Amino acid sequence: MNMASVRSSERALSVGTWLIVGGAVLYSVLTVTPLMAAHTPPSWRWTAPILPLVVDAAVVIVVRLDSVLARLGGHGGPWPVALRWMTGVMTLALNIGASALARDLVGVAVHAVAPLLLIVTAEAGLAYRRALTAAVRALEAEQEASRKAAAKAAEEREATRRREAREQREHEAALAREQRDHEATLAREAAERQAQFRREEQARLEEAERAERAADEHRERIREQQQAERERLERQAANQRELEARQKAERERREQERLERERAELLSAAPPAEKLSEDRARQVVQAAFAAGRGVRVAAELTGWSVGWISARYQEQRELTAPTQRPALEGAAS
Repeated sequence: MNMASVRSSERALSVGTWLIVGGAVLYSVLTVTPLMAAHTPPSWRWTAPILPLVVDAAVVIVVRLDSVLARLGGHGGPWPVALRWMTGVMTLALNIGASALARDLVGVAVHAVAPLLLIVTAEAGLAYRRALTAAVRALEAEQEASRKAAAKAAEEREATRRREAREQREHEAALAREQRDHEATLAREAAERQAQFRREEQARLEEAERAERAADEHRERIREQQQAERERLERQAANQRELEARQKAERERREQERLERERAELLSAAPPAEKLSEDRARQVVQAAFAAGRGVRVAAELTGWSVGWISARYQEQRELTAPTQRPALEGAAS
């Protein structure tokens, strides 16, 4: 039997014991409560379940503590034995009390089953637990001996391995010393060759750096010349643009002055004796609209009807920007 089997048996014993205890306690409460209620004053009959519960609680305590002490290999002395038997006898007496008072032997036998089963289970469970505890300790002792033997064998194997490893390391160390001496010689020769190569490489690098610096200086001078040329061209272009802008502004100013003069001449003319030509009338209407003159003024200056002038004003409003329409409509009114 191994430790797993012992643990499984112990769990089966614990579960079975508590099932029997639970069933016996429930059966005892249901059996004893009517007996206590029949022998209790009517005003105190609500206390009938207390006594069976107290006795059953003592049974639970005994079973639980016995299982713990048995698992630990301890013994509580005579008092736990006395409590165990006293609770068992009390449970038996309370369960068969009603049947005994009625002289019902069959009832006594039936109601004695659960208490007697509880008493015997408690005693047998205690014996089983002590036996299982002894078996567990024996198995543990056997396993401990096996572990010690395995540990001793492992230590011996480890000592042998360490000795062989030490001898191997010493042999490898000797070979390594020889190898290091040979490698040191090769390294010195390689270092000398490498130093000579580095000196030659350094000289080549310095020459290349001087050539690169000279090329950089030449490229920098060329960039500076190109930058100066670009700045000169940009200044010329800026001056040209400024000159063209001034010339354009001057042309626009002159054109505006010419238009103002023409508009003033059109608006300053006296009312004609007859209608002006349509082209001339349109010029006058456009000048009057731009100057904010009313429709009647334009009609007097052209000799055309107010309706025709209003139609031309509407055309000018449609050509005029939306932001200027409110001011022109106010002037026309």
